[in-house]
Amino acid sequence: MNRREFIGILGAATAASSSLAAQESRPRRVGVLMFYPENDPLGRARLKVFEDGLEKLGWADGKNVKIEVRWSGADAERTQRFAKELVSWGPDVIVSTSTPTTAAVKRETRTIPIVFTVVSDPLGEGFVQSLARPDGNLTGFVNFEPSLAGKWLNLIKEIDPRVLRVAGLFNPDAAPDGGSYFSRAFEAAARDIGITPLISPVRSDAEIGSAISAVASELGPGLVMMADSFMAVHRGTVIQEAGRHSVPAVYPFRAAPAEGGFLSYGPDVSEMFRQVAPYVDRILKGAKPNDLPVQAPTKFELVINLKTAKSLRLDVPATLLTRADHVIE
Repeated sequence: MNRREFIGILGAATAASSSLAAQESRPRRVGVLMFYPENDPLGRARLKVFEDGLEKLGWADGKNVKIEVRWSGADAERTQRFAKELVSWGPDVIVSTSTPTTAAVKRETRTIPIVFTVVSDPLGEGFVQSLARPDGNLTGFVNFEPSLAGKWLNLIKEIDPRVLRVAGLFNPDAAPDGGSYFSRAFEAAARDIGITPLISPVRSDAEIGSAISAVASELGPGLVMMADSFMAVHRGTVIQEAGRHSVPAVYPFRAAPAEGGFLSYGPDVSEMFRQVAPYVDRILKGAKPNDLPVQAPTKFELVINLKTAKSLRLDVPATLLTRADHVIE
């Protein structure tokens, strides 16, 4: 090797080393696509749980990491547009927070690691090939399984044995498998305990009002709000209309009884957002999504609002109160 060749190789190595050092010294980039509206306090609280979790692991926003957030409000057009924006930004990892947001980000990239949460059926949606070995650029945390539909129905029947017909509200554009993921189990469980199931797809606040008004006109009415991002965002309308028509309703999210709904049973969503932080941390440190198995929830909460129960003239059994994780007086 002559002197000129040696200098050339040395210069190339130095340049490559400088480039690598520059990449390592720049703040890492984390994109977050939230399905909540930007002004939703619950969405803000969920985001803070994730950010606090990252900070405890040594990632401070504005210092060694830059977190870019988009708020879709469960709007399909905004969801896809924001997914495209986040991918174009070139993040090291993207956090998606529902089935629709995950599908939107997946359409935009097959290479950027994605950590999802609040997703019910990642296998059925094609997000992963296996829960143990995701085999792609996605991994994350599952929130609900179909059998919970039976749990919701049993709870409403336990509190009010007079319930005969129960409407199951969901948005087919946001719910897993177009809504059938829960509705099949919902119908089967309803028949087992002598309830007539009313499958009620809704896509707007007006349709929510109409569906609840329709079941309220039935003998022995009840309501189950299914778990999808649209229903979570529009939970206020469901709570208001269920109260106005005096229909006992069961919700999948703890936020509902805290905001005046009757009863909820489901996973601790705050804990799920907290769990996302260690996965993002590991990816930022070099792990691949395929190294990180999809995880199911381990903590479920039963929350009862006794003030709402009183307005519905319902006596909550003492056995159920003792099982509750939180009772709102």
